[in-house]
Amino acid sequence: MQMQRTDKPGFDRISLASRALKAAVATRAKAEADQSQPICVYGICEKLGVSVRFNNINMEGMYQRSAQPRIHLSARRPLPRRAFNCAHELGHHVFGHGSSIDELREDAKENPWNDPKEFLADTFAGFLMMPTMGLRRAFRARGWAAAAASPDQMFAVACEFGIGYETLLTHLSLGVKIIPYARAKILKRTGPRAIRAGLLGRLVSEPLIVADRHRVATTIDAEVGTLVLMPGGTDAEGSALVREGDVEAGRVFRAVRPGIVRAAAEDWASFVRIAPKEYVGLAQFRHLEEDPDE
Repeated sequence: MQMQRTDKPGFDRISLASRALKAAVATRAKAEADQSQPICVYGICEKLGVSVRFNNINMEGMYQRSAQPRIHLSARRPLPRRAFNCAHELGHHVFGHGSSIDELREDAKENPWNDPKEFLADTFAGFLMMPTMGLRRAFRARGWAAAAASPDQMFAVACEFGIGYETLLTHLSLGVKIIPYARAKILKRTGPRAIRAGLLGRLVSEPLIVADRHRVATTIDAEVGTLVLMPGGTDAEGSALVREGDVEAGRVFRAVRPGIVRAAAEDWASFVRIAPKEYVGLAQFRHLEEDPDE
């Protein structure tokens, strides 16, 4: 398989960003996805006929162009990073690029790729995962002004769209320009570790997903070991999701085994889809205990 990587500085980033935005909208339409709601990027790939596989490799992602196109992702990366990397690799597919191996960075818009193909794929990923209408709806529904949102509030919105906290801040400031760049820099001084500690009242090393009552997606993607903060009064069916306790912001659960669990409160419900930790296999089987592809 021939890998393509070029170095072509001096390209028109504004023109490419516009092209990426149009392609992201068209991709959602082709996959029959809502233009404003959060998406499962693996489901989008499946609808477009692109196979996605997680591998135990120390890289970000790879796009394999063939009669049966494939995206390979590292199972070692955090869940939000894997999703964004998948969207980036899907961008290579959408734009007809050749097979490529990528080393992605969540701050890519602040340190743009010199290669226009990489810039195009990365910008496409941002617009695909975080549509402007959806972001505005997310803040408005919660009664928050994006430009004045706190780190905790930004973290909640990032969780709704399934992307990283800093990725959201970069996209809000440099991608869709909803908040000033200076504000994004200030918010980045408070990292996810401090945000988790503030929400849970203790320091934790495990990843945390916040799912509040304003979340419109009907599913929450987690993996074994993930903590999930849901609305107060939430109960979970089965034994894959174990209640850890209540905090001011809601009720905390821990994902302890793979499966799909329904969690519900009086006026809220969602399905939590739990994959094995650092799951290796086809994305479509990630919530099963065994991978039929193995």
